[in-house]
Amino acid sequence: MKLNAWIDKKAKSVEMINRIPEENYDLYDIRRGLRNPNGTGVLVGLTEVGSVQGYEIIENVKVPSEGKLFYRGYNLTDLVDGFQKDKRMGFEETAYLLLMGALPTQTELSEFNELLNEYRKLPDGFTENMILKIPSNDIMNKLQRSVLVLYSHDEHPDDLSTSNLIRQSMSLIAQFPVILAYGYQAKAHYFENKSLFIHQPDPSVGTAENILRLTRPDCVYSKTEAETLDLLLVIHAEHGGGNNSAFATHVVSSSGTDTYSAISAALGCLKGPKHGGANRKVYEMVQDIETHCPEWNNEQDLKEYLKKIIDKKAFDGKGLIYGMGHAVYTNSDPRAVLLKEKARELAEEKNCLSSFELYESIERLTKIIFKERKGESAVIAANVDLYSGFVYEMLDIPPALYTPLFAAARVAGWCAHRIEQVISDPKIIRPAYKSVKALQSYQNLSER
Repeated sequence: MKLNAWIDKKAKSVEMINRIPEENYDLYDIRRGLRNPNGTGVLVGLTEVGSVQGYEIIENVKVPSEGKLFYRGYNLTDLVDGFQKDKRMGFEETAYLLLMGALPTQTELSEFNELLNEYRKLPDGFTENMILKIPSNDIMNKLQRSVLVLYSHDEHPDDLSTSNLIRQSMSLIAQFPVILAYGYQAKAHYFENKSLFIHQPDPSVGTAENILRLTRPDCVYSKTEAETLDLLLVIHAEHGGGNNSAFATHVVSSSGTDTYSAISAALGCLKGPKHGGANRKVYEMVQDIETHCPEWNNEQDLKEYLKKIIDKKAFDGKGLIYGMGHAVYTNSDPRAVLLKEKARELAEEKNCLSSFELYESIERLTKIIFKERKGESAVIAANVDLYSGFVYEMLDIPPALYTPLFAAARVAGWCAHRIEQVISDPKIIRPAYKSVKALQSYQNLSER
Protein backbone atom coordinates (compact mmCIF):
# COMPACT_ATOMS: atom_id res chain seq x y z
CA MET A 1 0.00 0.00 0.00
CA LYS A 2 1.32 3.43 -0.92
CA LEU A 3 2.07 5.73 2.01
CA ASN A 4 -0.36 8.50 1.00
CA ALA A 5 -3.19 6.00 0.48
CA TRP A 6 -2.52 4.51 3.93
CA ILE A 7 -2.62 7.98 5.52
CA ASP A 8 -5.83 8.91 3.68
CA LYS A 9 -7.45 5.70 4.88
CA LYS A 10 -6.42 6.33 8.48
CA ALA A 11 -7.47 9.99 8.34
CA LYS A 12 -11.16 9.05 8.29
CA SER A 13 -10.90 7.01 11.48
CA VAL A 14 -8.77 9.69 13.13
CA GLU A 15 -11.46 12.25 12.35
CA MET A 16 -14.10 10.06 13.98
CA ILE A 17 -11.98 9.43 17.09
CA ASN A 18 -11.23 13.14 17.54
CA ARG A 19 -14.73 14.47 16.98
CA ILE A 20 -16.12 15.32 20.41
CA PRO A 21 -19.95 15.28 20.43
CA GLU A 22 -21.44 18.77 20.33
CA GLU A 23 -23.73 18.07 23.27
CA ASN A 24 -20.75 17.50 25.57
CA TYR A 25 -19.76 21.14 25.33
CA ASP A 26 -23.16 22.17 26.66
CA LEU A 27 -23.20 19.36 29.23
CA TYR A 28 -19.99 20.56 30.85
CA ASP A 29 -20.69 24.29 30.26
CA ILE A 30 -17.58 24.72 28.13
CA ARG A 31 -16.86 28.25 26.92
CA ARG A 32 -15.86 27.40 23.36
CA GLY A 33 -13.42 29.89 21.94
CA LEU A 34 -13.27 31.34 25.47
CA ARG A 35 -16.57 33.10 24.71
CA ASN A 36 -19.47 33.52 27.11
CA PRO A 37 -23.03 32.71 25.98
CA ASN A 38 -23.76 36.43 25.49
CA GLY A 39 -20.84 36.77 23.10
CA THR A 40 -18.40 38.44 25.48
CA GLY A 41 -14.96 37.04 26.10
CA VAL A 42 -14.12 34.97 29.17
CA LEU A 43 -12.05 37.12 31.54
CA VAL A 44 -8.67 35.41 31.89
CA GLY A 45 -6.27 38.22 32.74
CA LEU A 46 -5.57 41.89 33.33
CA THR A 47 -3.72 44.37 31.12
CA GLU A 48 -2.86 48.05 30.95
CA VAL A 49 -1.54 47.86 27.39
CA GLY A 50 -4.73 48.12 25.33
CA SER A 51 -8.49 48.16 25.67
CA VAL A 52 -11.17 47.39 23.10
CA GLN A 53 -14.69 48.69 23.74
CA GLY A 54 -17.48 47.77 21.35
CA TYR A 55 -20.56 47.30 23.50
CA GLU A 56 -22.00 47.70 26.99
CA ILE A 57 -23.32 44.95 29.26
CA ILE A 58 -26.61 46.05 30.82
CA GLU A 59 -28.35 43.47 33.02
CA ASN A 60 -26.23 40.74 31.42
CA VAL A 61 -27.37 41.79 27.94
CA LYS A 62 -24.89 42.98 25.31
CA VAL A 63 -25.96 46.42 24.12
CA PRO A 64 -24.30 47.85 20.96
CA SER A 65 -22.29 51.07 21.24
CA GLU A 66 -19.78 53.08 19.22
CA GLY A 67 -16.40 51.37 19.16
CA LYS A 68 -13.41 52.76 21.03
CA LEU A 69 -9.80 51.58 21.14
CA PHE A 70 -7.35 52.70 23.82
CA TYR A 71 -3.56 52.40 23.85
CA ARG A 72 -2.25 52.67 27.43
CA GLY A 73 -5.43 54.56 28.33
CA TYR A 74 -5.22 57.01 25.41
CA ASN A 75 -8.06 57.03 22.90
CA LEU A 76 -6.68 55.94 19.52
CA THR A 77 -8.65 58.72 17.79
CA ASP A 78 -6.96 61.34 19.98
CA LEU A 79 -3.51 59.89 19.28
CA VAL A 80 -4.12 59.95 15.53
CA ASP A 81 -5.57 63.46 15.62
CA GLY A 82 -2.48 64.57 17.55
CA PHE A 83 0.21 63.49 15.12
CA GLN A 84 -1.86 64.19 12.01
CA LYS A 85 -2.53 67.74 13.21
CA ASP A 86 1.26 68.19 13.53
CA LYS A 87 1.69 66.67 10.04
CA ARG A 88 4.15 64.03 11.26
CA MET A 89 4.35 60.26 11.34
CA GLY A 90 2.89 58.50 14.37
CA PHE A 91 3.99 54.85 14.44
CA GLU A 92 7.24 55.38 16.34
CA GLU A 93 5.45 57.49 18.96
CA THR A 94 2.81 54.77 19.24
CA ALA A 95 5.42 52.02 19.65
CA TYR A 96 7.14 54.07 22.36
CA LEU A 97 3.82 54.53 24.17
CA LEU A 98 3.04 50.81 24.07
CA LEU A 99 6.48 49.73 25.27
CA MET A 100 7.22 52.45 27.82
CA GLY A 101 3.69 53.14 29.01
CA ALA A 102 3.80 56.91 28.49
CA LEU A 103 3.88 59.38 25.61
CA PRO A 104 7.45 60.47 24.79
CA THR A 105 8.89 63.95 25.00
CA GLN A 106 10.52 65.30 21.85
CA THR A 107 13.94 64.26 23.19
CA GLU A 108 12.76 60.77 24.16
CA LEU A 109 11.15 60.28 20.75
CA SER A 110 14.33 61.40 18.97
CA GLU A 111 16.45 59.00 21.03
CA PHE A 112 13.96 56.19 20.43
CA ASN A 113 14.05 56.82 16.65
CA GLU A 114 17.84 56.88 16.70
CA LEU A 115 17.95 53.46 18.36
CA LEU A 116 15.36 52.02 15.95
CA ASN A 117 17.53 53.15 13.04
CA GLU A 118 20.52 51.34 14.53
CA TYR A 119 18.49 48.18 15.13
CA ARG A 120 17.19 48.15 11.54
CA LYS A 121 20.50 46.68 10.43
CA LEU A 122 20.17 42.92 10.15
CA PRO A 123 22.99 40.72 11.54
CA ASP A 124 25.98 40.11 9.29
CA GLY A 125 25.18 37.54 6.61
CA PHE A 126 21.50 37.33 7.65
CA THR A 127 20.11 38.72 4.38
CA GLU A 128 22.17 36.38 2.25
CA ASN A 129 22.00 33.22 4.36
CA MET A 130 18.54 33.40 5.90
CA ILE A 131 16.51 35.28 3.31
CA LEU A 132 18.04 34.99 -0.14
CA LYS A 133 19.39 31.44 0.15
CA ILE A 134 16.20 30.10 1.77
CA PRO A 135 13.35 32.00 0.06
CA SER A 136 9.75 31.28 0.99
CA ASN A 137 6.60 31.69 -1.09
CA ASP A 138 4.84 32.81 2.10
CA ILE A 139 6.25 35.91 3.80
CA MET A 140 4.60 35.14 7.16
CA ASN A 141 6.47 31.84 7.12
CA LYS A 142 9.65 33.74 6.32
CA LEU A 143 9.05 36.19 9.18
CA GLN A 144 8.42 33.40 11.66
CA ARG A 145 11.52 31.46 10.70
CA SER A 146 13.63 34.61 10.67
CA VAL A 147 12.54 35.57 14.16
CA LEU A 148 13.61 32.18 15.49
CA VAL A 149 16.99 32.49 13.74
CA LEU A 150 17.51 35.93 15.33
CA TYR A 151 17.72 34.06 18.65
CA SER A 152 21.08 32.67 17.49
CA HIS A 153 22.39 36.19 16.78
CA ASP A 154 21.48 37.50 20.24
CA GLU A 155 24.22 37.37 22.88
CA HIS A 156 21.60 37.29 25.66
CA PRO A 157 18.54 35.61 24.12
CA ASP A 158 17.15 34.14 27.35
CA ASP A 159 17.74 37.12 29.64
CA LEU A 160 14.36 38.18 31.08
CA SER A 161 15.56 41.44 32.64
CA THR A 162 13.38 44.42 31.73
CA SER A 163 16.22 46.22 29.96
CA ASN A 164 16.92 43.18 27.81
CA LEU A 165 13.23 42.72 26.98
CA ILE A 166 13.07 46.36 25.86
CA ARG A 167 16.20 45.92 23.74
CA GLN A 168 14.83 42.79 22.08
CA SER A 169 11.46 44.45 21.50
CA MET A 170 12.94 47.53 19.85
CA SER A 171 15.16 45.34 17.71
CA LEU A 172 12.20 43.28 16.45
CA ILE A 173 10.07 46.38 15.79
CA ALA A 174 12.92 47.82 13.73
CA GLN A 175 13.82 44.62 11.86
CA PHE A 176 10.37 43.31 10.92
CA PRO A 177 9.92 45.79 8.02
CA VAL A 178 13.35 44.96 6.63
CA ILE A 179 12.82 41.19 6.86
CA LEU A 180 9.39 41.31 5.21
CA ALA A 181 10.65 43.60 2.44
CA TYR A 182 13.69 41.46 1.68
CA GLY A 183 11.59 38.31 2.06
CA TYR A 184 9.18 39.60 -0.56
CA GLN A 185 11.98 40.56 -2.93
CA ALA A 186 13.35 37.01 -2.64
CA LYS A 187 9.88 35.54 -3.25
CA ALA A 188 9.32 37.76 -6.31
CA HIS A 189 12.73 36.85 -7.72
CA TYR A 190 12.86 33.11 -7.08
CA PHE A 191 9.17 32.21 -7.41
CA GLU A 192 7.93 34.81 -9.91
CA ASN A 193 11.07 35.40 -12.00
CA LYS A 194 11.14 39.13 -11.27
CA SER A 195 14.19 41.32 -10.83
CA LEU A 196 15.79 41.36 -7.38
CA PHE A 197 16.00 44.69 -5.55
CA ILE A 198 17.72 44.95 -2.17
CA HIS A 199 17.77 48.53 -0.89
CA GLN A 200 19.33 49.69 2.36
CA PRO A 201 17.09 51.32 5.00
CA ASP A 202 17.24 55.11 5.09
CA PRO A 203 18.16 56.35 8.61
CA SER A 204 16.60 59.75 7.91
CA VAL A 205 13.02 58.38 7.73
CA GLY A 206 10.82 56.18 9.89
CA THR A 207 9.13 52.81 9.61
CA ALA A 208 6.37 53.58 7.10
CA GLU A 209 8.65 55.39 4.66
CA ASN A 210 11.29 52.69 4.90
CA ILE A 211 8.70 50.02 4.09
CA LEU A 212 7.72 51.91 0.92
CA ARG A 213 11.37 52.51 0.08
CA LEU A 214 12.40 48.88 0.57
CA THR A 215 9.49 47.32 -1.33
CA ARG A 216 9.66 49.52 -4.44
CA PRO A 217 12.23 49.22 -7.20
CA ASP A 218 12.68 53.00 -7.46
CA CYS A 219 12.27 53.83 -3.71
CA VAL A 220 9.87 56.63 -4.71
CA TYR A 221 6.66 57.41 -2.78
CA SER A 222 4.41 60.39 -2.12
CA LYS A 223 3.76 62.12 1.20
CA THR A 224 0.13 60.93 1.19
CA GLU A 225 1.25 57.35 0.59
CA ALA A 226 3.65 57.50 3.54
CA GLU A 227 1.05 59.10 5.81
CA THR A 228 -1.53 56.47 4.89
CA LEU A 229 0.79 53.53 5.53
CA ASP A 230 1.89 55.13 8.80
CA LEU A 231 -1.77 55.36 9.86
CA LEU A 232 -2.25 51.68 8.98
CA LEU A 233 0.69 50.77 11.21
CA VAL A 234 -0.69 52.84 14.08
CA ILE A 235 -4.21 51.41 13.98
CA HIS A 236 -2.88 47.83 13.74
CA ALA A 237 -0.29 48.18 16.51
CA GLU A 238 -2.45 46.95 19.38
CA HIS A 239 -5.89 45.45 20.02
CA GLY A 240 -6.11 44.33 23.63
CA GLY A 241 -4.88 41.20 25.36
CA GLY A 242 -7.68 38.90 24.25
CA ASN A 243 -7.10 38.74 20.51
CA ASN A 244 -5.66 35.43 19.36
CA SER A 245 -2.05 36.47 18.80
CA ALA A 246 -1.75 38.70 21.88
CA PHE A 247 -3.24 35.96 24.07
CA ALA A 248 -0.74 33.49 22.59
CA THR A 249 2.04 35.94 23.49
CA HIS A 250 0.81 35.95 27.10
CA VAL A 251 0.50 32.15 27.22
CA VAL A 252 3.92 31.43 25.74
CA SER A 253 5.63 34.19 27.74
CA SER A 254 4.16 32.80 30.96
CA SER A 255 6.29 29.68 30.48
CA GLY A 256 9.44 31.72 30.98
CA THR A 257 10.68 31.20 27.44
CA ASP A 258 12.59 33.70 25.31
CA THR A 259 11.23 36.68 23.37
CA TYR A 260 11.86 35.11 19.96
CA SER A 261 9.81 32.00 20.79
CA ALA A 262 6.92 34.11 22.11
CA ILE A 263 6.82 36.43 19.10
CA SER A 264 7.14 33.48 16.72
CA ALA A 265 4.04 31.96 18.32
CA ALA A 266 2.17 35.23 17.83
CA LEU A 267 3.19 35.23 14.17
CA GLY A 268 1.85 31.71 13.81
CA CYS A 269 -1.52 32.92 15.11
CA LEU A 270 -1.64 35.96 12.85
CA LYS A 271 -0.82 33.81 9.83
CA GLY A 272 -4.14 32.01 10.30
CA PRO A 273 -6.94 33.22 7.98
CA LYS A 274 -9.32 33.63 10.93
CA HIS A 275 -7.03 36.28 12.47
CA GLY A 276 -4.70 38.13 10.12
CA GLY A 277 -5.81 37.18 6.63
CA ALA A 278 -9.15 38.97 6.44
CA ASN A 279 -7.86 42.01 4.52
CA ARG A 280 -6.66 39.73 1.73
CA LYS A 281 -10.06 38.02 1.66
CA VAL A 282 -11.70 41.43 1.22
CA TYR A 283 -9.40 42.12 -1.71
CA GLU A 284 -10.30 38.78 -3.31
CA MET A 285 -14.01 39.31 -2.67
CA VAL A 286 -14.00 42.72 -4.35
CA GLN A 287 -12.16 41.26 -7.35
CA ASP A 288 -14.90 38.63 -7.55
CA ILE A 289 -17.61 41.32 -7.39
CA GLU A 290 -15.98 43.34 -10.17
CA THR A 291 -15.77 40.20 -12.33
CA HIS A 292 -19.23 38.74 -11.74
CA CYS A 293 -21.16 41.93 -11.09
CA PRO A 294 -19.78 44.32 -13.72
CA GLU A 295 -22.70 46.70 -13.19
CA TRP A 296 -21.83 47.09 -9.50
CA ASN A 297 -22.40 50.84 -9.74
CA ASN A 298 -26.07 49.93 -10.15
CA GLU A 299 -27.15 49.74 -6.50
CA GLN A 300 -29.76 47.03 -7.03
CA ASP A 301 -27.38 44.79 -8.99
CA LEU A 302 -24.71 45.09 -6.31
CA LYS A 303 -27.22 44.46 -3.54
CA GLU A 304 -28.45 41.28 -5.23
CA TYR A 305 -24.90 40.01 -5.68
CA LEU A 306 -24.09 40.69 -2.02
CA LYS A 307 -27.16 38.63 -1.13
CA LYS A 308 -25.80 35.79 -3.25
CA ILE A 309 -22.52 35.94 -1.32
CA ILE A 310 -24.41 35.85 2.00
CA ASP A 311 -26.51 32.92 0.74
CA LYS A 312 -23.31 30.99 -0.13
CA LYS A 313 -24.13 31.13 -3.84
CA ALA A 314 -21.23 33.35 -4.84
CA PHE A 315 -17.56 34.01 -4.14
CA ASP A 316 -16.09 31.40 -1.76
CA GLY A 317 -19.34 29.83 -0.56
CA LYS A 318 -18.70 30.75 3.09
CA GLY A 319 -21.64 33.18 3.32
CA LEU A 320 -19.49 36.03 4.61
CA ILE A 321 -19.15 39.64 3.50
CA TYR A 322 -15.52 40.03 4.43
CA GLY A 323 -14.70 43.33 6.09
CA MET A 324 -18.12 43.55 7.74
CA GLY A 325 -18.75 42.64 11.36
CA HIS A 326 -16.41 42.09 14.31
CA ALA A 327 -16.23 39.92 17.43
CA VAL A 328 -16.18 42.99 19.72
CA TYR A 329 -17.19 46.09 17.76
CA THR A 330 -20.90 46.54 17.09
CA ASN A 331 -21.96 50.01 15.87
CA SER A 332 -18.52 51.00 14.57
CA ASP A 333 -14.85 50.04 14.43
CA PRO A 334 -12.77 53.17 15.25
CA ARG A 335 -9.90 51.88 13.10
CA ALA A 336 -12.19 51.61 10.07
CA VAL A 337 -13.54 55.12 10.71
CA LEU A 338 -10.01 56.58 10.78
CA LEU A 339 -8.76 54.59 7.80
CA LYS A 340 -11.80 55.29 5.63
CA GLU A 341 -11.16 59.02 5.86
CA LYS A 342 -7.51 58.63 4.84
CA ALA A 343 -8.42 56.09 2.14
CA ARG A 344 -10.63 58.68 0.47
CA GLU A 345 -7.74 61.17 0.44
CA LEU A 346 -5.40 58.61 -1.12
CA ALA A 347 -8.08 57.57 -3.62
CA GLU A 348 -8.34 61.16 -4.81
CA GLU A 349 -4.57 61.31 -5.34
CA LYS A 350 -4.55 57.96 -7.15
CA ASN A 351 -7.68 58.62 -9.26
CA CYS A 352 -9.38 55.65 -7.58
CA LEU A 353 -12.53 57.33 -6.29
CA SER A 354 -14.70 54.98 -8.34
CA SER A 355 -13.22 51.96 -6.55
CA PHE A 356 -13.55 53.73 -3.20
CA GLU A 357 -17.25 54.17 -3.91
CA LEU A 358 -17.55 50.40 -4.42
CA TYR A 359 -16.19 49.75 -0.93
CA GLU A 360 -18.50 52.41 0.49
CA SER A 361 -21.44 50.77 -1.27
CA ILE A 362 -20.52 47.35 0.10
CA GLU A 363 -20.49 48.82 3.60
CA ARG A 364 -23.81 50.66 3.19
CA LEU A 365 -25.72 47.87 1.41
CA THR A 366 -24.53 45.14 3.78
CA LYS A 367 -25.99 47.11 6.67
CA ILE A 368 -29.31 47.39 4.80
CA ILE A 369 -29.39 43.66 3.97
CA PHE A 370 -28.57 42.81 7.56
CA LYS A 371 -31.52 44.84 8.87
CA GLU A 372 -33.85 43.43 6.23
CA ARG A 373 -33.00 39.88 7.27
CA LYS A 374 -32.54 40.22 11.03
CA GLY A 375 -34.72 43.19 11.94
CA GLU A 376 -34.22 46.92 12.42
CA SER A 377 -32.38 46.43 15.71
CA ALA A 378 -29.66 44.34 14.04
CA VAL A 379 -26.28 46.04 13.77
CA ILE A 380 -23.19 45.34 11.73
CA ALA A 381 -20.33 47.69 10.97
CA ALA A 382 -17.35 47.80 8.67
CA ASN A 383 -14.21 46.55 10.35
CA VAL A 384 -10.71 47.77 9.58
CA ASP A 385 -10.13 45.04 6.99
CA LEU A 386 -12.77 46.42 4.60
CA TYR A 387 -10.60 49.41 3.74
CA SER A 388 -7.09 48.17 4.60
CA GLY A 389 -6.87 45.82 1.62
CA PHE A 390 -8.04 48.62 -0.69
CA VAL A 391 -5.42 50.95 0.78
CA TYR A 392 -2.67 48.36 0.29
CA GLU A 393 -3.80 47.98 -3.32
CA MET A 394 -3.61 51.74 -3.91
CA LEU A 395 -0.14 51.72 -2.34
CA ASP A 396 0.91 49.10 -4.92
CA ILE A 397 1.66 46.67 -2.11
CA PRO A 398 1.26 43.05 -3.29
CA PRO A 399 -1.30 40.86 -1.46
CA ALA A 400 1.54 38.64 -0.21
CA LEU A 401 2.57 41.50 2.09
CA TYR A 402 -0.86 42.38 3.52
CA THR A 403 -0.65 40.18 6.61
CA PRO A 404 3.13 40.64 7.10
CA LEU A 405 2.56 44.41 7.27
CA PHE A 406 -0.11 43.75 9.90
CA ALA A 407 2.59 41.85 11.82
CA ALA A 408 5.11 44.68 11.40
CA ALA A 409 2.63 46.92 13.23
CA ARG A 410 1.31 44.45 15.81
CA VAL A 411 4.77 43.35 16.98
CA ALA A 412 4.81 46.54 19.06
CA GLY A 413 1.69 45.43 20.91
CA TRP A 414 2.91 41.84 21.25
CA CYS A 415 6.16 42.99 22.83
CA ALA A 416 4.29 45.28 25.23
CA HIS A 417 2.07 42.40 26.32
CA ARG A 418 5.09 40.13 26.76
CA ILE A 419 6.87 42.63 29.01
CA GLU A 420 3.69 43.09 31.05
CA GLN A 421 3.25 39.31 31.42
CA VAL A 422 6.83 38.70 32.54
CA ILE A 423 6.76 41.55 35.07
CA SER A 424 3.21 41.28 36.44
CA ASP A 425 2.17 37.65 36.29
CA PRO A 426 4.99 35.07 36.53
CA LYS A 427 2.52 32.21 37.10
CA ILE A 428 2.35 29.90 34.08
CA ILE A 429 -0.99 29.97 32.26
CA ARG A 430 -2.53 26.52 32.55
CA PRO A 431 -6.30 26.25 32.04
CA ALA A 432 -8.13 22.95 32.43
CA TYR A 433 -9.52 20.55 29.85
CA LYS A 434 -12.17 18.02 30.88
CA SER A 435 -11.52 14.49 29.61
CA VAL A 436 -14.69 12.92 28.26
CA LYS A 437 -13.09 9.71 27.01
CA ALA A 438 -14.32 6.49 28.64
CA LEU A 439 -11.64 4.39 30.32
CA GLN A 440 -10.26 1.54 28.22
CA SER A 441 -8.80 -1.85 29.12
CA TYR A 442 -5.42 -2.63 27.61
CA GLN A 443 -5.34 -5.51 25.11
CA ASN A 444 -2.22 -7.41 24.16
CA LEU A 445 -1.08 -6.98 20.58
CA SER A 446 -1.97 -10.58 19.68
CA GLU A 447 -5.55 -10.09 20.93
CA ARG A 448 -6.42 -6.92 18.99
